[in-house]
Amino acid sequence: MRTELKQLVSFIQQHYQITEFLPLHEPRFDQREKDLVMDCIDSTFVSSVGKYVDEFEKRLAAFTGAKYAIATVNGTSALHIALLLAGVERETEVITQALSFIATCNVISYCGAEPVFVDVDKQTLGLSAESFQAFLNKYAEIKDQQCFNKQTNKRIAACVPMHTFGHPCEIDKIQAICEQWHIPLVEDAAESLGSYYKNQHTGTFGKLAAISFNGNKIVTAGGGGVILTNDEQLAKKAKYITTTAKVPHKWEFNHDQIGYNYRMPNLNAALLCAQLDKLEGFIENKRETAESYQAWCQQNNITFITEPTNAKSNYWLNALLLADKTEQQMFLEYANAQGVMTRPVWTLLNQLPMFKHCFTMPQTNAQWLADRLVNIPSSVRV
Repeated sequence: MRTELKQLVSFIQQHYQITEFLPLHEPRFDQREKDLVMDCIDSTFVSSVGKYVDEFEKRLAAFTGAKYAIATVNGTSALHIALLLAGVERETEVITQALSFIATCNVISYCGAEPVFVDVDKQTLGLSAESFQAFLNKYAEIKDQQCFNKQTNKRIAACVPMHTFGHPCEIDKIQAICEQWHIPLVEDAAESLGSYYKNQHTGTFGKLAAISFNGNKIVTAGGGGVILTNDEQLAKKAKYITTTAKVPHKWEFNHDQIGYNYRMPNLNAALLCAQLDKLEGFIENKRETAESYQAWCQQNNITFITEPTNAKSNYWLNALLLADKTEQQMFLEYANAQGVMTRPVWTLLNQLPMFKHCFTMPQTNAQWLADRLVNIPSSVRV
């Protein structure tokens, strides 16, 4: 393994001033979180009704520029409901990327639909507009203002691009293709809170979007998610079906459709309200870390992944590109042995046993990235 890669591990330890175990991304809490959580506990409203849920939704909508934000228990549930509201149903197809976290495809399966995998761009790590367009040109047709796969005769019910590691994909190009082909656009913005493409927050380009507040995200309540939309009717329906589709009444329990117990508890929302107070500072801190990594890597002939053109990234997880699969594995073994947590990108979803049968465009870029990419520690520095 190159000497420079061993030196990089030392540089990371020095940057965080930690020589023992250094996690990939850990949360940052202080007294503010404790105060709001205790206030929530004292109020006795710790479940899905309470002032902090309402406050969190208003603040998240204001921060992102979306008209509506609906809080959920996690990002997976947010994306599940977003797909249902977009019209994804049994025996339909959803175009997405294979280079993504498993939740992206799990929720497609929850809807009874199947993923169609197109390639990603090397620069953005997100869904490739070129691969998307190539698939549609060859296999799709429009009938009655809806898009269908000519080979399977299934309706293409949505497109789900992901803003990988917080780096925005070329979402405007994808949006234009979706409009041309009458395909609802649902953004997987799980990792990109605080990221912008052409000065517009990720998650506000599509019909709906989902953001995650899992324990390793830029702000967290241990879990939590949110659905973003600019459509008032979709927002109302999202809140309704994530609250078990309970018909409003002072004491009776009636439900008029299948609903989901997906609402965020007030306890989690209190924690997130405290975290939102620090979000802009967290992003600035993380961008400083990314700049430090980039400068060091440039001096030592290591490729550091920077934010794409026209984008401002939250740099949720910093990433390197190594020479090949062999060097990637050697670096992972060395860094983790030194107590510096590093990881490769997820196993490509089309290679998992549940999705091997799904239609897959050539994954040239996705496989190239999977063989070389390594995430390195990216926590907010104390």
